[in-house]
Amino acid sequence: MLSKAIVKYVNALQVKKYRNQHQAFVVEGAKSVLELLHSDFELQHLFITEEFLQEHGNRLSKGTPYELVTEQDLTKAGTFSSNNAGLAVAHMRQLPNLAFKSGNFTIALDDIRDPGNLGTIIRIADWYGIQNIICSETCADFYNPKTISATMGSFTRVKAYYLNLGEWLRELPVGIPIYGASLEGENLHQMQLQPNGVVVMGNEANGIRPEVASEVNHLIKIPAFGKAESLNVATATAIIIDNFMRHTGI
Repeated sequence: MLSKAIVKYVNALQVKKYRNQHQAFVVEGAKSVLELLHSDFELQHLFITEEFLQEHGNRLSKGTPYELVTEQDLTKAGTFSSNNAGLAVAHMRQLPNLAFKSGNFTIALDDIRDPGNLGTIIRIADWYGIQNIICSETCADFYNPKTISATMGSFTRVKAYYLNLGEWLRELPVGIPIYGASLEGENLHQMQLQPNGVVVMGNEANGIRPEVASEVNHLIKIPAFGKAESLNVATATAIIIDNFMRHTGI
């Protein structure tokens, strides 16, 4: 049974202020916990059910400390309405310096507020082999439990850098293409795109902010064939990145 102190601590980590204070975050569910255990994140606590141990015990590294708990314990401490697998607490990763040069390719997110969208975009980046993404300081938190859950484990392979996006774009080396998703952009189906440069995706409701848009040198759009007013930002990101990747010959 989880102690009251542990439940209080895990509950506190659902709030960004306390995540930053403790430099720790929560991971829930079998898939994400297993990904965490095979990553370079430092484990702080691991709580698992007997069911998880029976099914995945052979995937636990020898000597990995854990505590057996009930499903009720996990739902009391975590954010899931049901969790019959596991919950872990890990230390936040210390990021290396970000060096972006000609030939690199990444996604930049401007004011993406929904943690589910952020998590899905992180998963998309992982699918296409993009290891670093850039987030404006107003984006949802990488370590928000909803973000972590939506990544389905991809948080272990993709790093997110939070910074002043307009300033970062302005300081990129000359010649790096900066693409911005916009309804006024060029039809990307008519472009020969290569995975080089930065693709900027804007806020779910308001698009790219003017101070970031001023640094964009190529506006692009996904052509519409029906009458939908817009696309979810994560869906749009997947479509755009796929168009960049489809001519790589892989």
